Amino acid sequence: MTATVDAHGWVPVCDADWIRPGRGVCALVEGRAVAVFLVGDELFAIDDVDPCSGASVLSRGLVGTTEIDGSAVVYVASPLRKQRFDLRTGRCLDVAEVSVDVHPVTTVDGTIVVDPGV
Repeated sequence: MTATVDAHGWVPVCDADWIRPGRGVCALVEGRAVAVFLVGDELFAIDDVDPCSGASVLSRGLVGTTEIDGSAVVYVASPLRKQRFDLRTGRCLDVAEVSVDVHPVTTVDGTIVVDPGV
């Protein structure tokens, strides 16, 4: 889905009803592929391009949770090479020097919107 910027600078991605818990959707946000995930009642948005493979696939990855230093970390595992990316920070849990950008995301009037200003 290609989105357009609204008057406040946030980009509408999809109706909130379109996204299923534990699943991702991909949207083109100002020319950038962004993956949006709903985990529980929390939304996350990261770049969709897997930096380990160069493919735009993270929105199709498997969502999970692991414990690191006593804290729960919500991640998406790339469907190609299985590297896991922290949905809160974008940090790769498996390759220290790799990360993806994280984007602010929220729901406004039943529409999921992303702030493209990273």
